[in-house]
Amino acid sequence: MNDLRFIRQHPDLVRQALRNRRDDSPLDALLEADSERRTLLGESEALKAQRNEVSRQIGRMRDRSAAAPMIAEMRQVGRRIAELDRTTAELQARIAEIMLEMPNLPHESVPIGADDDDNVIVRTWGTPPSFDFAPRPHWELGEYLGILDLPRAAKLSGAMFTLLRGAGARLSRALIAWMLDLHVEQHGYTEVAPAHLVRRDVMVGTGQLPRLEEDSYRVTADDLFLIPTAEVPVTNMHRDEILGEADLPLHYTAYTPCYRREAGAAGKDTRGMLRMHQFDKVELVKIVAPEHSYAALESLLVNAEAVLQALNLPYRVATLCTGSLGGAAAKTYDLEVWSPGVEQWLEVSSCSNCEAYQARRMNTRLRRTDRTKRGPLEHVHTLNGSGLALPRTIIAILENNQQRDGSVSVPAVLRSYMGGMERIAAP
Repeated sequence: MNDLRFIRQHPDLVRQALRNRRDDSPLDALLEADSERRTLLGESEALKAQRNEVSRQIGRMRDRSAAAPMIAEMRQVGRRIAELDRTTAELQARIAEIMLEMPNLPHESVPIGADDDDNVIVRTWGTPPSFDFAPRPHWELGEYLGILDLPRAAKLSGAMFTLLRGAGARLSRALIAWMLDLHVEQHGYTEVAPAHLVRRDVMVGTGQLPRLEEDSYRVTADDLFLIPTAEVPVTNMHRDEILGEADLPLHYTAYTPCYRREAGAAGKDTRGMLRMHQFDKVELVKIVAPEHSYAALESLLVNAEAVLQALNLPYRVATLCTGSLGGAAAKTYDLEVWSPGVEQWLEVSSCSNCEAYQARRMNTRLRRTDRTKRGPLEHVHTLNGSGLALPRTIIAILENNQQRDGSVSVPAVLRSYMGGMERIAAP
């Protein structure tokens, strides 16, 4: 969540930031509740101090009858204190409710815009392939090669699920293993294998709840949630912890399936593997000291780009505008890979700096080695990014590497993970 003290001190700046985000969080209601709470809290503390002083006076009095009026008055004070405390608790609950719903404030470098059309392309890499034949979309290639069975996936689970088989399943497994090895061995991440079900407060910690509860798969009987991304359990590993300066930075990578009831914006293309309720992803998470988080964001992006470069897939990097940012992010880069079969740039990674937004919700703090230069405790900064999401990466591999005969060339870096297979051909 955001810093309430900052909101209190800079209401106009926060109001403009929310306007830039196209967000309608009730800022005025928050400020009013906060002001009233602080006023009532001051009155309550003054009355409690008065009651304590009178209690000491009564304790020193020998004539108990003379103390009776003072005791009666303190009963009235006690009732007023109880009333103030109840109202203060109600106001605090309202403040917490608004704060949990309010999105992060965009970094000053984020371009102002309404939607994806206002995102800014930072750079491109590689050249889209040219074909001397009409390239097929991945669902046609997958069916022809016998590696993608969408009808049986629908029979088993319904729309927006997939069933990979044969070389398709092996390609998926190869990508997961290779990406984990790349991030661990070359980029210095520590691999984590988290559970796929998490508690409600864990989803709150990274900002999925309460804003996205309707988009989440929930096990009602246990109030547990299927994770929408490994970011949720991995970032929460250090919730309610105080980390030393020497503990940072922390770099984690994890493979998990991801589960999302709302798989993309309404009206967007959902054919084939473009948008799914369940998909595999290798996630990257960084936990760093605040002064290092924007350098960490750039290195996180480079780590994700390395996957596409090694696969020799053409891509572009976009900075998301204010209207496209996810709720927890202060700044986000999207990696979009070119898919010739569907003639689209497809997002395969979002690399985000959440600054202290998640850390406040998780109560993850940093104790500086030299406490004379800074306050005793402050919140860490958290970052996350896909490194990468599998469905669209597989789409790009199939469509960019397709041959005239319908076969697909396997990227060189994956061949050893696929038993030496160089080409996926029809059976």
